[in-house]
Amino acid sequence: MKLNEARELYRPIAQRAALLYFTVKELHNINPMYQYSLKSFSTVFHRALEQAPRDQDVAVRVHSLTEAVTYSVFLYASQGLFQRDRLTFLSHTAFQILLMRGSIEAEELELLLRLPVEFCDGSPVSFLSAQAWGAIRALSVVEAFRGLDRDVEGSAKRWRKLVESECPERERLPLDWKKKSTLQKLIILRAMRPDRMSYALRNFVEESLGSRYVDTGGVEFEKSYEETNPSTPVFFILSPGVNPLKDVETLGLKLGFSIELGNLHHVSLGQGQESVAEKALHTAAAKGHWVILQNVHLVERWLGHLEDLLESTGRKAHPHYRVFMSGEPAPSPDEHIIPRGILENALKLTHEPPTGMNASLHAALHHFSQDTLEMSSREQEFKGLLFSLCYFHAGVSERRKFGPQGWNRCYPFNGGDLTISVNVLYNCLEAHSKVPWEDLCYLVGEIMYGGHITDNWDRRLCCTYLQELINPKMFEEVLFLCPGFPAPPELDYAGYHTYVDARLPAESPSLYGLHLNAEIGYMTAADSALFRTLLELQPRDWVAGAETEKGKLFVLEDLLDRLPEEYDVAELQAKTAERSPLVLVCVQECERMNLLLTQIHISLKNLDLAMKGELSISADMETLQTALFYDRVPENWSKLTYPSTKTLAQWFLDVLTQCRELDTWTQDFVLPAVVWLPGFFSPQSFLTAIMQSIARKNKWPLDKMTLSVDVTKKTKDDYGHPPREGAYIHGLYIEGARWDTAAGVLAEALLKELAPAMPVLYVRAVPADQPEPSGTYECPVYRTKLRGPSFVWSFRLRTRHPPAKWVLAGVALLLSA
Repeated sequence: MKLNEARELYRPIAQRAALLYFTVKELHNINPMYQYSLKSFSTVFHRALEQAPRDQDVAVRVHSLTEAVTYSVFLYASQGLFQRDRLTFLSHTAFQILLMRGSIEAEELELLLRLPVEFCDGSPVSFLSAQAWGAIRALSVVEAFRGLDRDVEGSAKRWRKLVESECPERERLPLDWKKKSTLQKLIILRAMRPDRMSYALRNFVEESLGSRYVDTGGVEFEKSYEETNPSTPVFFILSPGVNPLKDVETLGLKLGFSIELGNLHHVSLGQGQESVAEKALHTAAAKGHWVILQNVHLVERWLGHLEDLLESTGRKAHPHYRVFMSGEPAPSPDEHIIPRGILENALKLTHEPPTGMNASLHAALHHFSQDTLEMSSREQEFKGLLFSLCYFHAGVSERRKFGPQGWNRCYPFNGGDLTISVNVLYNCLEAHSKVPWEDLCYLVGEIMYGGHITDNWDRRLCCTYLQELINPKMFEEVLFLCPGFPAPPELDYAGYHTYVDARLPAESPSLYGLHLNAEIGYMTAADSALFRTLLELQPRDWVAGAETEKGKLFVLEDLLDRLPEEYDVAELQAKTAERSPLVLVCVQECERMNLLLTQIHISLKNLDLAMKGELSISADMETLQTALFYDRVPENWSKLTYPSTKTLAQWFLDVLTQCRELDTWTQDFVLPAVVWLPGFFSPQSFLTAIMQSIARKNKWPLDKMTLSVDVTKKTKDDYGHPPREGAYIHGLYIEGARWDTAAGVLAEALLKELAPAMPVLYVRAVPADQPEPSGTYECPVYRTKLRGPSFVWSFRLRTRHPPAKWVLAGVALLLSA
C-alpha cells in the first residue's frame, strides 16, 4: 500500500511522458522523415530522469522531473525538425499539455484552429478586409465573443490602432476584451491579423511553458554526438545549399578520426557504390571506425539491405563505431523511400542555411577570396560585376521564401551556379575589350540559372532581375541594387563584407523588388497552413460532440439540399440551332458541371446510407468523411473541377454561383452582360471562343489573332447588355500591385490590401500583327495564388512605370483572391 501511495505521487511524470511520446510519434504526419521509436524515446526519458536535480520535497522533485522530461524531449525532437515545423511541434505540445492540465477549453482550441468565416461582400470598417470581418461575424455568434462585431464598429478608432500596429500580438485588446483569456485573445487576433499568428503563438508558448522553449539556439553537433552509440546512427536531413557533413569531419579530426588516418570511410552513394559502402560498414564495425554514407536517397533498392546492415553491425560492434548518413526528404509523402527502421533508430539532425539578404549575401561572398578579386586584368569591372552577381544569387535564393509571388515554382539554385557564373564573367572580360552586357546576361540568366527554370514567366523574372543588377549604369552613374543600397565602390574582400553590414537596409521584401504586402501574404499563407496542420494533428474525437452522427448528418443534408439539379444537355441543344463557339463553350460547361454534380450527389448519398448503417463504409467514404470534417474539398470532387485553395464551404458557394451563371446563359444562349470568368471550368476555352467568334465575323485567320484587354472604370452592375463583339468579364483580382481606376494604369499596392478586385475588363480579339502598345506590362493570369500550373492567359495592362518594376514585384491577375 505504501509503495502504491508513493508511486501515485509520481504519476504526473508518467502522464506527461505518455503525452509527449504520442505527440512526437504523430510528427510523421507532418513529414515522413520525422519517425521516432519507443526505444529512442525511452533513452531520452531515462537520461532526463538521471540529470534532473534531486530534492527531498516530493512535490518539488516531481515538478523538476516533469520539466526535465518535457524539455529533453523537446530538444531531442526539435533538432531533427526543419525550422518551419518546429513552431508547429512546439504549439501542438503546448496545447496538449494545457488541455491535460485543464488550463484551456477544448471547444475554444477548436475555435482557434478552425476559425469559421461568414461570407461577407465587404467590411463596414476600412481597416478590416471582408475576410477578417467575416471571421468577426462568425465569432460573434459564440457566447464568449458575443457583441464583438458591434464593439469593432462602435469603437473603430481603438480597434484600428490594434489592427494597424506593427506587433499587434503585444498590444492590449480594447475595452473589456482585455480581460479575456490568452487563448481567447489569440482567437480574436487570428480573425483580425492572421499574418502575425506565428509571433503570437511564440508568445503564447513562452507564457505557458517558459522562454527557454522559444529561445533555443541550434544544438552543437558535438553535444548531439554524445547521444549516439554503435547502434544509433546519425541521419542528416538535407537542405539545399548546406553540407552538414563538414561538422562530422571537424569533430572527427578532434577525436582522431580522418580519411588520412584510414579510420574515417566516406562513401558518396550512387550507382555501383553499394558494395563499397557495405565493405566500409563491416570494416568499421570490427575496428571501431567512422563511416559517412552520403545521399542515401539515391540508392532506393539498396535501402532495405542497408537497414539490415545497420542493425547487424551495430549489435556487436566496437564501441567507437559510428555511422553518419545524409539524405534528402521526398518532394511529397507518396514519394518517401527511406525505410522506417533507419529513421526510427537514428538520431535525426537538420541543418538549414541562414535566411535573409544579409546572411545570404555574406554566404555568396564566402564562395570567393581576395585572390579571386585580383585574378582579372580588369579588376575594377570584375569586382563590381562579381558583387552584383553575388547580390543576384542571394536575391533569387531568398525570393523562394515568398512562395509563388517570389517564384512560380521552386528551383534548386546553389553555390555552384554562382561560382560558374563568376568563371563565365572572368572569361568574358578577358576575351572582350568592352563588357559584353547582352552576352553576359544571356549566359548567366538563360543558361547558368535559367537551366534550372521550367516556367516561362520565371525565366522572364530571372533575366529581368539580372538586367536590373548588371547593366552599364554600374560604371556610368550610381546603380541601386535595391532601394537605399547603391552598388559598392571598388573595395578589397573584407571591405565588401563590411560594406554589406554597414549599408544594407533592414530585411524587407523591397530588397528583392517585391512590395511589403508580399511578406504579409506569405506569412498569412504560412500561418494558415500551420493551423491546418495543428488541426489535423488533434485526435479526431478530441472535442465532445465535435464529430457526432448528428453533426455529420447535418453537413451531409445541408450539402444535398443545396445541390442544384443536373442540366438536360439534349434539351439545351434543342433550344438553338446555332453552334457558335460561345454556344459550344456553354454546352461543354454544362456537361462538365453535370459530371461534378453527379459525383457530389452519389458520394454524399452513399456516405449518408453508410452512416445510417445501410451500406458498409469503404475507404473512399472514409476519405470523404475526413474531408467534410476538416472543411476540405474531397479529392474525387476536386479532380472534376478547377484548382482551388478555398475551404469546402467557400468552394461550394462558388459551385452554386457557377450554376446560377449557367442558368442565366442557357435561358436563351445570349451571352450575359458581364461574364464571371472564375466560373468557367476552362476559362481558356471561353477566351479562345471570343477569338474564334471575331475571326469568323471578320474572316481573319485565327492563328494571326491575339486578345486585347481594356480595363474599364465600371463595375458589373453598370452594364445591362453585352458588347457587340468580345465580352465584358469580372471576378479578377490583382496581386503585387493595384489598378488606379482614375488614371487607368497599374499603381503601387496599398499596404495590407493584398489582392484588390479589378474593375470590369473588356476583352476582344485583334490582329496579332498590330504593333504592341507602348507602356504596357504583360500580366499573367492564374487560377489561384499558388500560380504555377494554374496559368490561364496573359493580359497587357497599361503602366507608367518600366515593366521591369512589375516583373520583379510578381504582379499577376488571379481568378481567386
